[in-house]
Amino acid sequence: MRAHDREQPFTFQLGVGQVIKGWDLGLTKMCVGEKRRLTIPASLAYGDRGAGNVIPGGATLVFDVELLNVGDQAPTTNVFKEIDQDQDKQLSRDEVSEYLKKQMAAAEGAEGGDDIKQMMSDHEKLVEEIFQHEDKDKNGFISHDEFTGPKHDEL
Repeated sequence: MRAHDREQPFTFQLGVGQVIKGWDLGLTKMCVGEKRRLTIPASLAYGDRGAGNVIPGGATLVFDVELLNVGDQAPTTNVFKEIDQDQDKQLSRDEVSEYLKKQMAAAEGAEGGDDIKQMMSDHEKLVEEIFQHEDKDKNGFISHDEFTGPKHDEL
């Protein structure tokens, strides 16, 4: 899938909650090479709470998408375990921050793009947005159950 505002493809597993519900529904039965415009109401996106300072509550979202490839395997990487450096089965802001820094540094080395430099400068804001979305009980940590990224059910 390519995000046209970034011109960078990204990978996710359809139908398991890794993206907003509107994407899961709107991309079903899409063919490789097909382009679609998704108009997603707030009820299938971020609802009344929005997403940090980026998406206001009640916002209808519009995406122009193109399906680049379809894989037949679920991601095998347990991202939760990679982020959880102290293995306490919850993610702290520091752990999420360090993981993002490593990912961005690797991407910057591979691509050297301006998008990565912008993400690095907005790093703290990105960490806060992740916590607003993922930390459902607002206790300051993201539990295994709250985490929506690729993970295995076993810990």
